[in-house]
Amino acid sequence: MKNSILARISLQDLAAIGEYLEPFVLRERMILHEPRKSLDHIYFIESGLVSLRIVAAGSILETAVIGYHGAVGASSLLGGHLPTHQSMVLFPGSAHRIRVEDLRRLMTDRPGVREQLSRYAQALSLHSAQAGLCGVRHNREKRLACWICLASDAVDADVLPITHDYLSSVLGLRRAGVTETLIRFEGQGLIRKMRGVLQLDERKSLEQKACSCYKLISGAYATCESTGSAMEPML
Repeated sequence: MKNSILARISLQDLAAIGEYLEPFVLRERMILHEPRKSLDHIYFIESGLVSLRIVAAGSILETAVIGYHGAVGASSLLGGHLPTHQSMVLFPGSAHRIRVEDLRRLMTDRPGVREQLSRYAQALSLHSAQAGLCGVRHNREKRLACWICLASDAVDADVLPITHDYLSSVLGLRRAGVTETLIRFEGQGLIRKMRGVLQLDERKSLEQKACSCYKLISGAYATCESTGSAMEPML
């Protein structure tokens, strides 16, 4: 199991949950969940990237990205309310999915499963909250560097199949501004731009360009994978 949540649970819990997991192919632009609709499945991501976003009046605001660290739908399952976000596959990949009623029963019988999902949900909640603060507090360069680094972490890769148009739409930035900033990053040797693809060449230097949100969000995911709880959002 590459998925971090499944990899952290005990072998006994994994054996129990494994009876209900089914492999699932994530195809680009596939919608896993729609807002204000009941959940049928929870998706434990193995590879690929899922965009968690608010869609309203023809506009999109991305609040988080979910890769192999996480599970799509976990927060709504724990909160007991209908999801308010749309979940769309950004990069194709694979997942293990489980029916909501089966996972809910397992969480009752096996507290270790609930604990790991709760830790992840805390980190994801911080990610979403911090993304909102970032959008009003930080400049274009810092926000772009932060998004690229977080996406790279989520897929554990330095090559991202992403377009300028997508970055512009989900970050609420002008496309010309996104292009200008990426050209600057390329001139500094941080990335290379190819058609529909960004390659990170100087990861550490790009992290230094990112706003403080990157370290806070990545630290929250690292913390949930150890023994503590997620950190609080900050400006």
